[in-house]
Amino acid sequence: MRNNKTLFGALALVATLSFAPSSGVLAEELRTPVGSQSDRSQGNYPKTGLSQSSVRAKWGNPMDVRGPVGEPPITQWHYQDFVVYFENDLVLHTVLKRGTER
Repeated sequence: MRNNKTLFGALALVATLSFAPSSGVLAEELRTPVGSQSDRSQGNYPKTGLSQSSVRAKWGNPMDVRGPVGEPPITQWHYQDFVVYFENDLVLHTVLKRGTER
């Protein structure tokens, strides 16, 4: 009798766990049509490897500066149409702000 209760409990546990949603399985897929993706190489934006002084000379002072944060230090310079990410003194990446694709 005790073995039946143990077996029933184990089966109930397995059944419960098999129907429980797993967070890794549930995800939303975002798709951006190719025509609406912006080609940064065609725009006038800071390119990877430029120094902070070069960016400041060409695009002026940023509207906002955030950081440095972390190791290596990452700094963000916010301009009207884009954000420039620096690692130490060099451009790591430029991200266009939503709605400013040209």
